[in-house]
Amino acid sequence: MPISPEQQAEIDALRATAQPTLRAVSEGMEAHLYNAHEVLDHGFIRVIDYMGDDAAICQAARVSYGKGTKSVQSDAGLIRYLMRHWHSTPFEMCEIKLHVKLPVFVARQWIRHRTANVNEYSARYSILDREFYIPEAGNLAAQSVINNQGRGEALTGEEAARVLEYLKGDAARCYDHYAEMIDQEGQQGLARELARMNLPANIYTQWYWKVDLHNLFHFLRLRADAHAQYEIRVYADAICKVVSDWVPAAYGAFEDYRMGGANLSGKAIDCVRRMLKGEKVTQETSGMSKGEWREFEGIIG
Repeated sequence: MPISPEQQAEIDALRATAQPTLRAVSEGMEAHLYNAHEVLDHGFIRVIDYMGDDAAICQAARVSYGKGTKSVQSDAGLIRYLMRHWHSTPFEMCEIKLHVKLPVFVARQWIRHRTANVNEYSARYSILDREFYIPEAGNLAAQSVINNQGRGEALTGEEAARVLEYLKGDAARCYDHYAEMIDQEGQQGLARELARMNLPANIYTQWYWKVDLHNLFHFLRLRADAHAQYEIRVYADAICKVVSDWVPAAYGAFEDYRMGGANLSGKAIDCVRRMLKGEKVTQETSGMSKGEWREFEGIIG
């Protein structure tokens, strides 16, 4: 299970201890604070701390031209304007710190986003728990024949069962050898920093991940996308639910302009204008490559 009884008791104790504050508080985020949201078979995300709310975004945006304009435009309208015109700095005024438990291979993909502060559980000092990500049978799929980074048809029957047995057996065997190497029956075993090299990439690690809202939105735009790898997408989906309660106006604008919107090149916009005038436009007359045209068709339907 992702959360042990001892960890849950600690969370309950933290949530039972209220602190008076003069800081801006998001009621939606307060409901999530410290609580663990389960992801995959042993993973979770939980909010450790946060700063700011929708009002903090507007406060930062208005600092350059005065408080007196506030009555002209609602906070939600201003936030939508900022998102629509790619004004990033006001969103950087909000921050979130997450405690995340995730498989190592997901962590290595996640860490490609280099705009956060990260502190990871160290297997040089501590012994990793015997917990591995084992996919559900429905998430086992063959390599896609059209996308080198994606999955194709789901494995079924004996093939799926064989793969699951490999994953379980290899993970257990690697951990057994890891534990044996660091504990030589009372004798001095192999250094933990060396023994860890034998652990599989589906073992779980943990880290604290602190990021501002602007860079978090960039992470979510890529990782909550339907084309993202399932194992990281479910973490992004869980974070989306938290963020939508934390900064509902900002998240609504993000959903509309980033997740639900699309960027068009100059050539694509020219094609749209020509189509609106009744002209039949093809890939050959568009000035786009076949790949660009395929993506353009996907956008306009």
